Amino acid sequence: MALKELLKEINIDKEFEHRCQTFITLLQQWGKVHNLSGRLDKEDIIENIEDSIYPLKFIEKYESFADIGTGAGYPGLILAMANANAKAYLIEPRLKRVSFLNFVKNTLELKNVEVIANRVEKINDIKVDLITSRAVTNTKLLLDLTTNIKKDDTAYLFYKGTLLEDEIQQVKINNYDVVNRKDRNYLYIKKENNDF
Repeated sequence: MALKELLKEINIDKEFEHRCQTFITLLQQWGKVHNLSGRLDKEDIIENIEDSIYPLKFIEKYESFADIGTGAGYPGLILAMANANAKAYLIEPRLKRVSFLNFVKNTLELKNVEVIANRVEKINDIKVDLITSRAVTNTKLLLDLTTNIKKDDTAYLFYKGTLLEDEIQQVKINNYDVVNRKDRNYLYIKKENNDF
């Protein structure tokens, strides 16, 4: 599915496509120097953008979210660009990536974004509606590491690969969906009835 087609299906900020063009240019410039992301050709970056926003087709609305281990911006920075009304906390301990995220935030004037240069388990002063993460660690550990930033009704959106079934077995969750796209499994743990 092409990015333009996907954008038609999702209620997304009007400035998103313009922001994506700037993001692609900046990631290519910074990535060559600072090794921010493995694949820097335009097609791969666009695929990562599509991967980041695809869940907006099926998740519930949220007013705030935290992305754990944002790296070069997937999915957190892209989600923040797509929904400028949601407060976004991009949690990333590696300083080169923090510098890049702040540079993009300032270039695009993303007032909804706060980049936090720390590990999530050390953060105690935020609570969010949605916690996201892509390729950071297994589901059980992510749930354990993020207890200090969750509310009673926080939802989770984890971008997972092929080991998802094993991870779900390890965690007692009962209100979730798994949505597949290409090689991606999106694990969406809904707000209510989860006791982990």
